[in-house]
Amino acid sequence: MQRLACRERDDWRASAEATGFLFHTIDGERYWDERAFYCFTLEEIESAIEAPTGEIDAMCLELVDRAIDDERCLRRLMIPEAFWPLLRDSWRRDENSLYGRLDLRFDGRGPAKLLEYNADTPTSIFEAAVFQWTWLEQGIERGILPAGADQFNSLHERLIEAWKKLGSASRHLHLTGTLDNPEDAGTLAYLADTARQAGLQTTLLDIEAIGWRDSGGFVDLDDREIALAFKLYPWEWMFHDAFGAKLAEAATRWIEPPWKAILSNKGVLPLLWEMFPGHPNLLPAFFEDDPKAASLGNSFVRKPLLSREGANIDLVCEGMTVAKQKGPYGAEGFIRQALASLPDFSSQHPVLGSWLVDHAPCGLSIREDENPITGNTSRFLPHAIL
Repeated sequence: MQRLACRERDDWRASAEATGFLFHTIDGERYWDERAFYCFTLEEIESAIEAPTGEIDAMCLELVDRAIDDERCLRRLMIPEAFWPLLRDSWRRDENSLYGRLDLRFDGRGPAKLLEYNADTPTSIFEAAVFQWTWLEQGIERGILPAGADQFNSLHERLIEAWKKLGSASRHLHLTGTLDNPEDAGTLAYLADTARQAGLQTTLLDIEAIGWRDSGGFVDLDDREIALAFKLYPWEWMFHDAFGAKLAEAATRWIEPPWKAILSNKGVLPLLWEMFPGHPNLLPAFFEDDPKAASLGNSFVRKPLLSREGANIDLVCEGMTVAKQKGPYGAEGFIRQALASLPDFSSQHPVLGSWLVDHAPCGLSIREDENPITGNTSRFLPHAIL
């Protein structure tokens, strides 16, 4: 694994905007950054990233199978008891997942370590699936990259195949989220495009525009029943929204399914460590009120159960807080995870996002920052296999 400087394409901004990648710059700062890229050997990709990703996903599914009927686990995850039957029913119906992203700490030397699992509403899928592939192809054409360069990236094709399976019972898909957020709107538009390529009809709908029919069921603005819905909106928010009480009554099939609420919670990290202690791809982790958390000593990462984009995370080293992010989370409780500082490549700290579609590892995205906590504005850099 190396970080290599390279020449950027003169027209990358125009190319981004032509493909709908409108959030390539955030608050005047680059989000997409191709002035450098990370390169890997094929062996690193296959053995150190792809294989562990599949193994971690399998462990996560085993965890769900145990936790779904374990009141202790569900309470530890702060999932409201009123929604436990919703989670159990979706798991027992074997409702399929579309995608997810494991965030890994990897430096090319030791084994990859799971930092967290973005299991419910992961973004950066468009730039991972499409725009970095365009960068690779054009980089080879323009002599920026060697002719034999490749990429760990079959995301686009696998998304289309997954939609064919998910949409087999309903040919119309609603996609919902906060459409006034450029990143969310771009993600939804891309996923809608892949669904249409799979033969589904699609409707984009702001989450606040979802209605309820008196006879029962969620509907769109045309009073059309929402039978199949992809939501870029977290389950924990849905549980507490006004229409949350209607979730169990509606026939809507949600993607991601309700059982993913277990895996999108950082409490999954101590639960995985409890089930698979000493696993080479896991870091020791404990709920903060667990006496065993003291075994981490005075160096650890403190994370809220429901934090997103690095919010409310503290890095504590030798008893001193060396980095922290502000945010609205924490009332739900915290976990502590062993401190595994991100590697340093030219004073940048990368996190690897290893993607799964329909539980198959199939892509890689990399976010880096000078800050050791990856946040919403951390830059996206492409990768190549050389």
